[in-house]
Amino acid sequence: MNAIKSLSRITVAASMTLAAAAVHADAVTDWNVKANDIIVAGRVGPPPANRALAIANVAVFDAVNAITGRYAASGRVVLDAAPAASVEAAVAAAMRGTLGKLLVPQQAEIDAAYQAALATVPDGAARSAGIAVGEKAAAAILALRGGDGATAPDSYVPFSMPGVYVPTASPAVPHWGKRKPWVLASGDQLRPGAPPALSSEVWARDYNEIKALGGKTSTQRSAAQTEIARFWETTQPVIYYPLARAVALQPGRDVTQNARLLAAVGMAMDDALVAIFDAKYTYNFWRPVTAIRNGDKDGNDATERDPMWAPFIDTPMHPEYPCAHCVISASLGAVLQAEIGNGPMPRLATTSPTAPGVTRSWTSIAEFTQEVANARIYDGVHFRNSTEVGTALGRKVGEMVAAKALR
Repeated sequence: MNAIKSLSRITVAASMTLAAAAVHADAVTDWNVKANDIIVAGRVGPPPANRALAIANVAVFDAVNAITGRYAASGRVVLDAAPAASVEAAVAAAMRGTLGKLLVPQQAEIDAAYQAALATVPDGAARSAGIAVGEKAAAAILALRGGDGATAPDSYVPFSMPGVYVPTASPAVPHWGKRKPWVLASGDQLRPGAPPALSSEVWARDYNEIKALGGKTSTQRSAAQTEIARFWETTQPVIYYPLARAVALQPGRDVTQNARLLAAVGMAMDDALVAIFDAKYTYNFWRPVTAIRNGDKDGNDATERDPMWAPFIDTPMHPEYPCAHCVISASLGAVLQAEIGNGPMPRLATTSPTAPGVTRSWTSIAEFTQEVANARIYDGVHFRNSTEVGTALGRKVGEMVAAKALR
């Protein structure tokens, strides 16, 4: 648990500033903002935060869709709901029912958000029916995901040799790749090939690039690159969901569409983390800080050791290959692209707790995912090949989830 929580050490209490594009749309998007705020304020680690949001979003969609009947039933649960049941009450109950079980220390904040939401719904049969279907959906999805392996014991045993990841503290979530995914058959279904050999030109290229651009005192990283690096230092899902809400805020959309979209986003990002941690702990590739300080041990004449080199940000506590930020951004991007189709691309924008007062925006999914990849190099924590492989893996995961969840 300590390793999981330590992943989220870069957070801020003033989480409301993170809600880019938090314009009121409907109960689904409003609750997405509330849930992200609660997660940030509670300093919940990124893997469990992504899992919690996926479970909550799926429960919300199943509850809302049971009322509106807009789409065919998901097959995950069997729910009966009166057409007159309150969607707003159902969303609130599904969120409280899931998050209250998954984020127990934040129960007071969850209950407060729930009561505030219900205060806007007239008392009566519609509200009661909505609460009932929301609670049933929450209980059903929690039961469905209860044995997904999130609480499995840690059995990881580190070892050391050139090219191998050397943890500097308790490794983070080494069991996460063995979790039961939502759509993937298993964490290793899309496992990429091994990282480049230390004798290869690709290795030398990537080593020297990050050595130059990713160091704490780098003189080659530009001011613009440093701003990008600082912005993407956070790994919380709160930085990603505003992009999904930008799509949800497009004219002509309805609450069930938005519930389905956020459910797909949640499943894609959660499955992406299962896939990435499977690969990370399979290959156990060393981080730049270890590689560069031991550049004389990789057997490659094109890599020169720097025993004093340090990355721009603190190194995450899990193996380097592939890039987790990249897999999440690309899985999100693939789902959003599938939802948008040939329609107009909204302005994609978000804020970050590690860059207060800064809003970054993009005009395309490709531009967004490339910035995330570049940021991890500027941060000094990922090699170029790792970002490319992580992006490709995330895209595959997102496309698979979209094909099933958005059909």
